[in-house]
Amino acid sequence: TAFIIGFLIYTISTALSLPGGLILSLSMGLVFGRWAGTVLIVLAATLGATLVFLAARYIFADMARKKIGGLAQKINEGFTKDAFNYLLFLRLVPLFPFWLVNLAPAFTNVSLKTYVTATAIGILPGTFVFANLGQNLGRISSTKELLTPGILGAFVLLGVFALIPVLYKKYKAKA
Repeated sequence: TAFIIGFLIYTISTALSLPGGLILSLSMGLVFGRWAGTVLIVLAATLGATLVFLAARYIFADMARKKIGGLAQKINEGFTKDAFNYLLFLRLVPLFPFWLVNLAPAFTNVSLKTYVTATAIGILPGTFVFANLGQNLGRISSTKELLTPGILGAFVLLGVFALIPVLYKKYKAKA
């Protein structure tokens, strides 16, 4: 039952675009461990994101497209042509807030299957990093334990993950 409660809390939090995803992810790693926590987070975040996507697509998309006008059509064409790769990039490289990446594709013709697949795959690495960090932080009982290989490894993974946008910008600048 704890897994189901955690799943529901994470799904609802994501669907309502509530702040605190980092704290929730660390908590799920702490409570369920890195592996089960990662599975829970990926499933719940993907479901929550999908609910946002569907709500936006069927409630707000037509109105938003009309307001944006011709620009919306150009964005839609470019995004839809290579939707999986665009979405995967947006999920892997945390340049934009999660809630924005949940909403924006709803205003394009990207398929639900592509959206769900790219979301689940794209959030997996970051999810693992945070669930792993949550599990390792949960093992600390004194300040001396902050320098264990598990904790240091978790922080290294977090640092590498945080550098992805910087490395991407440098790569794009050279290209």
